[in-house]
Amino acid sequence: MRRWAKAALLQDAAVTLRIVGAPEGRRLNRAFRGKDYATNVLSFRYPDERPLAGDIVLCAAVVGREARERGISLEAHYAHLVVHGVLHLQGYDHRRRQEAQRMERKETEIVSRLGYPDPYSV
Repeated sequence: MRRWAKAALLQDAAVTLRIVGAPEGRRLNRAFRGKDYATNVLSFRYPDERPLAGDIVLCAAVVGREARERGISLEAHYAHLVVHGVLHLQGYDHRRRQEAQRMERKETEIVSRLGYPDPYSV
């Protein structure tokens, strides 16, 4: 996971990666995003910290289910979501179409460089 995070970092950073169960993932998503379900990845940036600092939370149950549904390896899916989370910490987003395309291109480039298939072609 460290290798995946480093591949996506464009600057020095202090990042904590946590893997949680569905109940905690749901609690966090509800508390911070107002969505009452567990999601695959959440990123929390601490804007006043230097160097860049933040937490990335991965929900094991959701990540496993998505990998099975998509027919991809669990490792490839975790790699993609770590990269996705690290990019969020650095200001990338996917709320608007143009931002999403930019972020997806960057994710695909990094994940491919790491030796995994394009996560958006599956």
